[in-house]
Amino acid sequence: MYMALPSSTPAEDGEPRGETYGAVILAAEDLADRDVREVLRGIRFTGWMAPPQDGRIVILGDPGDGVIADGRRGVIEVGGLLAAEARGRVLAVRVRQDRQLGIVAWRHGEELGRYCSDPSREPTADDDVLAAPFGVEIAEGLAELSDRADAAEQLTELLEEELDPESVYESERLRSVLRLLGLPTWIVAAGALPHDIPTGPKAAELTRLRGGATGISSVAVGRALRAVRRRQHPPAVIADPPKGGGARFEEWMF
Repeated sequence: MYMALPSSTPAEDGEPRGETYGAVILAAEDLADRDVREVLRGIRFTGWMAPPQDGRIVILGDPGDGVIADGRRGVIEVGGLLAAEARGRVLAVRVRQDRQLGIVAWRHGEELGRYCSDPSREPTADDDVLAAPFGVEIAEGLAELSDRADAAEQLTELLEEELDPESVYESERLRSVLRLLGLPTWIVAAGALPHDIPTGPKAAELTRLRGGATGISSVAVGRALRAVRRRQHPPAVIADPPKGGGARFEEWMF
């Protein structure tokens, strides 16, 4: 069911790395393309905007797991802002190095719930944060949000499974979730940007925004913002994750 991590791409610490990306998906009927651009311009968003397809608009953050807009907003916070404007159905997803999957959903501007496959993978997480899926109950809301109520049980099973972080992609979990919800699965290949996305839109079809602007004039603005934002972290998916006996506890005990 899941794909093994490639062992030939270790990081400096010797641990294999997977893809990192983040996306917001919303219905084109809830917020027009030009209105989405206006919101993104106002918060100096950095990333890409895919052309409307199958009645949906997809926004991709750059970097996928970092700060991509004013107010220390990551892709999830951008999703929340768009949800308030759209007053419809909005979904934000974020994958960090294929070791952590975050999902947040909104309907009519109200947040339905949050899921994180491993809250301990947040850069700001304490050592005693539990490394276990949190927010599995969002599955039923996700199914209803996408008019796929019959998929609730399968979604629950997908989200509650504790994957082996050394051998399994979180992207495969997300691909299965998107497939069950009838949403574009090409999002799991968004880490390929700025190149063409396999099975998805070509790079030339995407609108590139740097600090909310487009074109050559935006390059300098985007570079300056990146220098500042790279030192920041967006809020964790789960603000108050469950904690237990972590590394510091074990060190104290033994």
